[in-house]
Amino acid sequence: MRRLNYIFIRSLVFMAALFSLTAFAEELPEKPNIIFIMADDLGYGDIGSFGQQRAQTPNLDKLAAQGIKFTQHYAGSAVCAPSRASLMTGQHTGHTQIRGNHELGGYRDEEERGQMPLKSGSHTLATVLKSAGYRTAAIGKWGLGGPGSEGEPQHHGFDYFFGYLDQKQAHNYYPTHLWRNGKRVPLSNEFFIPHTQLNGTSKKEEDYKIYMGNEYAPDRLIEEATDFIASSSDKNKPEQPFFLYMSFVTVHAALQTPDDRLPSYASDWQEPPMTNFGYTPHPRPRAARAAMISNMDTSIGRIMTLLKERNLDRNTLVIFTSDNGPSPEGGADMDFFNSSGELRGIKRDLYEGGIRVPMIARWSSRIQAGTESSHISAFWDIMPTLAELSGAEMPADRDGISFVPSLLGKESSQEKHQALYWEFKLQRHDATATQAVRMGKWKALRFHRSHGIDWELYDLSTDIGEQHNLAKQFPNIIDEANELMKKRTKPILPEWEF
Repeated sequence: MRRLNYIFIRSLVFMAALFSLTAFAEELPEKPNIIFIMADDLGYGDIGSFGQQRAQTPNLDKLAAQGIKFTQHYAGSAVCAPSRASLMTGQHTGHTQIRGNHELGGYRDEEERGQMPLKSGSHTLATVLKSAGYRTAAIGKWGLGGPGSEGEPQHHGFDYFFGYLDQKQAHNYYPTHLWRNGKRVPLSNEFFIPHTQLNGTSKKEEDYKIYMGNEYAPDRLIEEATDFIASSSDKNKPEQPFFLYMSFVTVHAALQTPDDRLPSYASDWQEPPMTNFGYTPHPRPRAARAAMISNMDTSIGRIMTLLKERNLDRNTLVIFTSDNGPSPEGGADMDFFNSSGELRGIKRDLYEGGIRVPMIARWSSRIQAGTESSHISAFWDIMPTLAELSGAEMPADRDGISFVPSLLGKESSQEKHQALYWEFKLQRHDATATQAVRMGKWKALRFHRSHGIDWELYDLSTDIGEQHNLAKQFPNIIDEANELMKKRTKPILPEWEF
């Protein structure tokens, strides 16, 4: 009898240990593959699952239905380069090296120099994940250092790069070349200077053919992306998790798309041709923008199909977002598309429409399908989130917090930010510079104007459109925001100081 009791007790101990190990495995799964997809100048309301009624995005809508939507996620800045720097470094624009689009060189091929480069030795998403054993690739638009500079992606943790190094070259979807690991890759397109305008008000479609080419760069980018994913699942290679940073140039101007991709659903849209609006013109600008969004959506569908074919979809985390709010550049009709949704502002604004962006995450083995999170997060949270999931060590002096609990549906255990911070030096709204702080439901903006400082304060829980300035009613909140804004560090370029 004693022996039976002993065996019974041993069995209970074994089952308890097994249960404990199973629970631990549930908390810490094997390292997921990670695909981070970023659109360019795509507004909060530009995809179907976030309210878009014009452009069709069935694959992104499916991604949202199979994963989680974050409704209060923010980009790193209101324009390209600083937003990408924030994403890569895990720092907000009060701390990160790059705080604006500091352009070098020009638009001609021989003038290509890119933007201010990310300093050598910087900690990036790629270096963090590489330290955890990941194979890393960046495909698409880089914008953090031009050809031959210390900012090229292969100097910042990426094993492989293919795409545009210089943001200015990315204003043309038919470039003469792209870049692969520091080497120029020729394309079969004739050179023309981006922003070349069409003289007069011609409506002849043949007049617009000079802005077309033989090789559409987005097609090359998605081919490279799928090749990287396929090679990462090659059974003849040692098993290794991968990180793909897929940085689309869509839907940044210029409005360029192959004619056969103009969507049939846009055939009855009434629109004048866009001939002289700063970027490459198009005879049907609304249809062109819709085509570019739908083409990106189709490319994302290809990625998801490949993951399933390669049996990678259950342990691959796919995140989709945009680098900033929508832009009217190139004749994009944001009102027609309601690109900002309910939000005030556009690209270059620190109002919500300039920095709040859609974010979707799908990881079928871990994320509950069809869920939504109102957790307040930003680009600088991506690094600690991916570090936690990969088991990587986080570098010091980062501004982000992991949102893994929200990602996995455990909102009650989610740490929250005291505040989010942005700054942007640009002549805008009669101001030379703007600062913004999000503190819970409050959003404070500080405008630096010729006569002094002007404050605006909004309660986003009741005024998502930022229409009712409460700065005078709540001076204590303004004082709190002012103290937080003082914590910014001195920028490395005088042009970003204010």
